[in-house]
Amino acid sequence: MTTSTPSAVRTRFAPSPTGYLHLGGARTALFSWAFARHHKGIFVLRIEDTDVERSTPEAVQAILDSMAWLNMQPDEGPFYQMQRMDRYREVVQQMLADGTAYYCYSSPAEVEAMREKARAAGLKPRYDGTWRPEPGKSLPAVPTDRKPVVRFKNPLDGATGWNDLIKGPISFDNTELDDLVIARPDGTPTYNFCVVVDDWDMKITHVIRGDDHVNNTPRQINILRALGATLPEYGHVPMILGPDGEKLSKRHGAVNVMEYDKEGYLPEAMVNYLARLGWSHGNDEIFTREQLVDWFDTRNLSKSAAQWDPKKLNWVNAHYIKNSDDADLAERVAPRIVQRCGNPQAVDLTAVMSLLKDRAETLNQLADGAMLFCGPYIPANTELRAEHLDEHAVALLSDFKKQAEALSDWTSASLDDLIKSILAQHGVKMPKLGVPLRLAVTGQKQTPAIGAVLAILGRDLVLERLGAV
Repeated sequence: MTTSTPSAVRTRFAPSPTGYLHLGGARTALFSWAFARHHKGIFVLRIEDTDVERSTPEAVQAILDSMAWLNMQPDEGPFYQMQRMDRYREVVQQMLADGTAYYCYSSPAEVEAMREKARAAGLKPRYDGTWRPEPGKSLPAVPTDRKPVVRFKNPLDGATGWNDLIKGPISFDNTELDDLVIARPDGTPTYNFCVVVDDWDMKITHVIRGDDHVNNTPRQINILRALGATLPEYGHVPMILGPDGEKLSKRHGAVNVMEYDKEGYLPEAMVNYLARLGWSHGNDEIFTREQLVDWFDTRNLSKSAAQWDPKKLNWVNAHYIKNSDDADLAERVAPRIVQRCGNPQAVDLTAVMSLLKDRAETLNQLADGAMLFCGPYIPANTELRAEHLDEHAVALLSDFKKQAEALSDWTSASLDDLIKSILAQHGVKMPKLGVPLRLAVTGQKQTPAIGAVLAILGRDLVLERLGAV
């Protein structure tokens, strides 16, 4: 088989659809995507679905949904390994013909016995090469009661190394590497083999993935060399740790990317935060997607593990909310208000977002706050009314209502001026009017700035509720 030298950068993200897309996978995808975009290359999405028992259509959709939410659509794909089985079998047969792979009839029990023998001798547990063909070597008689696996004929000496894009030079002695099984007895190819053929066929030039794949890399490099393929460059990203320094897991909170959508995080904030987990550009904490693409360089990826910090994520998300367009926020928050049985069309939701966004960390907090305007009105309870709506408070509210009816314009500024005027006329401080006014109009003791709240609720509704005190 022949290969051609790729003319452009081509990266790939290759998740297994055995569950949701987790945060570590999303970050790996982001780095691969950003690298391709920086070099004006191609970003490929490949679904490695050969684990038939655990792979599900729901998991595939969860991956696609997460990629779409993070706005990391691939240039090519998604490709599915299960749709490429004929190609893998073709390459296996070619390797058998070329002598770079061979049939092995050793049973699983026999292979385990070989490994136990090696352990007992203080050696690395591995297959002993019983069925490996060598010049002048006689192979055992072929058993008639079992189907063989196909093993890759790994080099017996020397070392396999590469200059990792992130970790620097890495090398493995070939004596530590087994003759890898590349096809099972039923003919289905194994993970490491499928990856190699895919990367070869898809002309992948750069592989950026988690450092749990470091041990797979020398095996894959040796198979690629046996195929005469051009080697990609490899970069292995350290894992993400939880706030306690342990491997990030469910006990640290949500690790499913789409859970963060449900919890009210903005995708642009999540991209910003994930990018800073193991990558940096000076001291910049906040940056746009365009800046990430412009600045991205694997030399700025950290060699050490990153630590997940929920407080930092909230800070980043709050920044993006605060700097979002009010109308855009309203559009994003409206469905969350509906979920809370509120009516997002009850008031000017854009104005509500303008009022609330400076103190919100998530879209869910905005939706909760918006229920003051979009939810059903619940009058203050008896206890609060008894405490704050005494005769003097009712008189203040009556005066406020009378003067409010005469306002020529119903704006936050004019209502604030009216409140100040009444406070001066009656010689009282803000709580004496503010708390009764909030209770009468919203049923709540605490709200955002009362002038703005009254302006958004509207003249008719405010006067109606004041008239019912």
